[in-house]
Amino acid sequence: MDIDKASAIVTGGASGIGAAVARRLAARGARVVVADLQADKGWALAEEIGGTFVPVDVTDTVQIEAAVTAALQLGPLRVLVNSAGIGSAQRTIGRDGEFASAHDIDQFTKVIKVNLIGSFDAIRLAATAMTRGEPTATGEKGAIVSMASVAAFDGQIGQAAYSASKGGIVGMTLPVARDLAAAGIRVNTVAPGLIDTPIYGEGEASEAFKAKLGENVLYPRRLGDPDELASMVIELLTNSYVNAEVVRVDGGIRMPPK
Repeated sequence: MDIDKASAIVTGGASGIGAAVARRLAARGARVVVADLQADKGWALAEEIGGTFVPVDVTDTVQIEAAVTAALQLGPLRVLVNSAGIGSAQRTIGRDGEFASAHDIDQFTKVIKVNLIGSFDAIRLAATAMTRGEPTATGEKGAIVSMASVAAFDGQIGQAAYSASKGGIVGMTLPVARDLAAAGIRVNTVAPGLIDTPIYGEGEASEAFKAKLGENVLYPRRLGDPDELASMVIELLTNSYVNAEVVRVDGGIRMPPK
């Protein structure tokens, strides 16, 4: 699918994997809406790539709609990449047998709202707008890629909320792809492994920690680069015969229990 001069929305696009995707999209001629809560980074990246920034909390439908509207002003909306997400680490039960020590249900709900419901909300709204456009030369009206995680398959101790949210993204890939097939919209998912993003911090201690984490990767024994993820996202967006697929990009890692 040709994305030159089309508009694209990247949620969580101000940093990390989302920023790498935004840069690659712009390099292919797309006009990118960086949809994120980080205004300073978002505006800076938008200026760098010739796109625009829209403040978006993916738990707010009105803000997602604003991003879709902004994208339509830049060109036909062909692309949505769901990269916004949050992590969580908490065991299901505590050690003292008290209800109060069990997993915080509000935190569980928040992770599901951001990672899973936020992704679906963006899909349903962006896909609706995509249906209004003219099909490309290949007959498509758009393509969508969401970020899951290897935690959807290899969730570690304390990752119940995060794994559930990412497993939900994996689980909805096929039915949503089936829903949108008649509209000429493809849907795929990437499941990243350990990726070198700002979540790990900076400095000597951070680098040592990342090197230790990388030892768990089958090959190459390192953390992945955000651009390596972005490369797969672009392939899923532009390859017209890839649909309803979940692709692990993880160096072959299979996460241990902890």
